[in-house]
Amino acid sequence: MADVVHYERDGAVGVITVDNPPVNALSVEVRAGLVDALARGLADAGAAALVILGAGRTFIAGADIREFGKPLTPPDLNEVIGRIEASPKPVIAALHGTALGGGLEVALGCHYRGAVVSAQVGFPEVKLGLLPGAGGTQRLPRLIGVEPALEIIVRGDPVPALKAHALGIVDEIVPGDLRAGAVEFAARVAAEKRPLRKIGASDEKLLAARSNPAVFETFRTGIERQARGYLAPFKCIEAVQAAVTLPFDAGLRRERELFVECLLSPQSRAQIHAFFAEREATKIPDVPKDTPVRLIKTAAVIGAGTMGGGIAMNFANAGIPVTVVEATAEALDRGLAVVRKNYAATAEKGRLSPAEMERRTALIRGTLDFQAVADADVVVEAVFEDMGVKKEVFAKLDRTCTAGAILATNTSTLDVDEIASATARPGSVIGTHFFSPANVMRLLEIVRGARTAKETIATAAELARRIGKVWVLAGNCDGFIGNRMLAGYLREAEFLVEEGATPAQVDRVIYDFGFPMGPFAMSDLAGLDVGWRIRKGKAHRRPKDLRDSPVADRLCEQGRFGQKTGAGWYRYEKGSRTPIPDPEVEALVAASAKEQGLTRRAVGDEEILARCLYPLVNEGARILEEGIALRPSDIDVIYLHGYGFPRYRGGPMFWADTLGLKRVYEEIAAYHRTHGRHWQPAPLLRTLAEQGQSFRDFKGTGA
Repeated sequence: MADVVHYERDGAVGVITVDNPPVNALSVEVRAGLVDALARGLADAGAAALVILGAGRTFIAGADIREFGKPLTPPDLNEVIGRIEASPKPVIAALHGTALGGGLEVALGCHYRGAVVSAQVGFPEVKLGLLPGAGGTQRLPRLIGVEPALEIIVRGDPVPALKAHALGIVDEIVPGDLRAGAVEFAARVAAEKRPLRKIGASDEKLLAARSNPAVFETFRTGIERQARGYLAPFKCIEAVQAAVTLPFDAGLRRERELFVECLLSPQSRAQIHAFFAEREATKIPDVPKDTPVRLIKTAAVIGAGTMGGGIAMNFANAGIPVTVVEATAEALDRGLAVVRKNYAATAEKGRLSPAEMERRTALIRGTLDFQAVADADVVVEAVFEDMGVKKEVFAKLDRTCTAGAILATNTSTLDVDEIASATARPGSVIGTHFFSPANVMRLLEIVRGARTAKETIATAAELARRIGKVWVLAGNCDGFIGNRMLAGYLREAEFLVEEGATPAQVDRVIYDFGFPMGPFAMSDLAGLDVGWRIRKGKAHRRPKDLRDSPVADRLCEQGRFGQKTGAGWYRYEKGSRTPIPDPEVEALVAASAKEQGLTRRAVGDEEILARCLYPLVNEGARILEEGIALRPSDIDVIYLHGYGFPRYRGGPMFWADTLGLKRVYEEIAAYHRTHGRHWQPAPLLRTLAEQGQSFRDFKGTGA
């Protein structure tokens, strides 16, 4: 215990230091160490007050997630916090870095809290499918009131120290050295004989909610759309409501019941899986952490279209000057106008100050002069999805850019190696597949070519971190990871419609599963012409025994490209994004089915779900076996952040594991017998199913 929690006296103040790198997580050793150090401080006649602080870069960042799901080893955190709150000597929490989850609960058990200005506090448990389980939902509303407490607990976002001070979570902003300032604050509290503020004993801040119980239903209604399908946010509201309706000790018991309910739920397991998957994705076995990284001071983007403008905004948002190159003044002006409009919309919503909007806009420079990219440290090509066009751009970049520049392509499907072949520096070429809209979507698929240098990969990864992206490394193949898997999902959705379902029915089933929208609404939003161009480019390479539904192409032939033309799989009223089922589409589908010799039938919701999602799993298994993805959890990260797979289901590979791969394999094999080659089970899926294993047992072959 002495190894992770230390006690020493500094003048008249006893200092308890938690030293459990890297983030001072509340392991059993830390909990026991706090109890021991507190006892020492209370027995120390020379200590008039006590300070609890964290060594290293942070206070206590939260619970030790590795202990979740295991039998509790005492002392329980509630017991630890209860002892702190009951201390007859004032206890001051000294906060720096992050005081999150259990860390903030420890701080709330203290009588006062000081923080450096850079500190953050919060309850992120909801993002793991949980709620604060050691008094957080009972103490925070007693300290700052019900409504602000609900915002912090249910949203799960960190609160900066200055805002926490304004709310009353933090009592004092400590200037300069944290330890010295906290010790001085504690000495002052003791000398002034300030009262021991025991939050659990105070009800004053709950009175407003007791006289207006409708506040909880109003809050529930306000989060229904954003939290659709999730369990934890609504359990958080129940727990805070218990603080208002029950005595403190009974509220703690109710909080614990709700915590355990969340902890044992499939949703929490899925969200904890996602948490670890995002961290695991950044570990590339053959690109160690000490791989040299090139310094990126300036950037350039080729193309000012929707993707190019969004990519440029990413750089500007991170403070990196970026030059946007276009072929015509009209296209450049149009693209930069969209960028300004996007920033203005963000500012209007209060998420960006006018001064910051102007600063970011000023970092984006447009030009028609290709030579302007000559000194850029990284150039991202975002032109038309055509191999000839892209190779022409890269040949020109090779002649223009400095020797150390990273040359990145934003292609979503094309061969990165073929693009790199247009240069004399394939080691500096890499795929950076941004997702649309690029300034909003957090996912970045980094695609390594056969000759991409490790330094290039490491630099792209560090750049992704700087611009706030969740990134996954993919190998080079048609569609990489995400879009390669998506092809089967879309194919089966269209086949289901030919066989008798409607676009609205398919979309409803996928929406009810937890996606933000179904495949047809998504296609209309993205633009049907994008996939049409790709299919036409690949038509000569398509095996004759693999067919696609012709309906999407026929819609495009009629100029129905989706929302942007007012008609696609659905029709849209002018100025509206609401999809309206269209009899013309139904007639076109019926005609196509007749041509294929299909007898249309009633299609059940369960079949729709299986036939749309199983292709993701089956193709994901092939991608793993080929080494295109490093690990199954990488695929999950891509689908959670790039394709709207519901986080509370963990991603397609995790979801398949929860069903059991034996079941998944048998159902895919049955569809193979019925529907042919499209449904050929992946060899890896068959092997894992026959061996009684899951995707999490697969160790990978390397991207």
